[in-house]
Amino acid sequence: MSMFHATQQEILNRYLVELKENISVSFEFFPPKNAEMEKVLWHSVNKLSKLGPDFVSVTYGAYSGRREYTNRIIKDIKERTGLIAAPHLTCIDTTPEILRNIAWEYWNNNIRNIVALRGDQVVQRHSSSMYAVDLVSLLREVGDFDIAVAAYPEVHPEAKTPQSDLINLKKKIDAGASKVITQFFFDVEQYLRFRDLCVSVGIEIEIIPGILPIFNFSQLKRFITFTKVKVPNWMCIIFDGLDQDLDTQKMLGVFIAIDMVKILVKEGVRNFHFYTLNRSDLTYAVCHALGVKNKRHK
Repeated sequence: MSMFHATQQEILNRYLVELKENISVSFEFFPPKNAEMEKVLWHSVNKLSKLGPDFVSVTYGAYSGRREYTNRIIKDIKERTGLIAAPHLTCIDTTPEILRNIAWEYWNNNIRNIVALRGDQVVQRHSSSMYAVDLVSLLREVGDFDIAVAAYPEVHPEAKTPQSDLINLKKKIDAGASKVITQFFFDVEQYLRFRDLCVSVGIEIEIIPGILPIFNFSQLKRFITFTKVKVPNWMCIIFDGLDQDLDTQKMLGVFIAIDMVKILVKEGVRNFHFYTLNRSDLTYAVCHALGVKNKRHK
């Protein structure tokens, strides 16, 4: 490592230490499918809750019939940890009437934060042409929810053009979304370009980057078959030959995520959303490097 690079790293590390009280984080979990996975989930929730996240979200897969699992986990997180818990809500396989009833149920149960998504396009059981912008409008009719919507730095897989994708994001914000969370990415420059493009079309709210610490590269490659997320060639080279060595993969995953968040902090980002995959170890390590530490020990 050159002296110049070492000095730059030292300056950036010191900058992170000085900023530690101004960095915010949030975490995404998914409903467990069995008792063993539920133990893993709660271990992660309990450990990461000590970091004082702004909120945590719980996913819901359309067509899975598992919305009741999302509701239960949301309520349990609120009761056990006191954290703000935001359920994902999709509109792809339902009707406005059903969604309105769900929204009222959340509102009446004092759940004020929702992640509003269209959901994955498959064969619909209900006749519906709703999109996320319609869901945001519907939620706004029910109550003053804090609504998060999704953005795609590398363009939504079904978008006709990058410009149309930006216009759609602007519509969701104009309809009442209060925060934007991106799909995970590994090309930091792509996120920064996307953030600039958002400003150019009049999007003024913060574009929160979604960070996915890698713990299994083969699993990651399966994930990205459903998205347009690009895995840089240098990452493929780094993880080559480690298919049976998950410990080393996790170490590299932490280093890569820390590198990303350091650059993003230098570029003015102060808010990070972590896709945990119900694991706490990697995300906890990255947050610690960011200066976000166990608040119960203060």
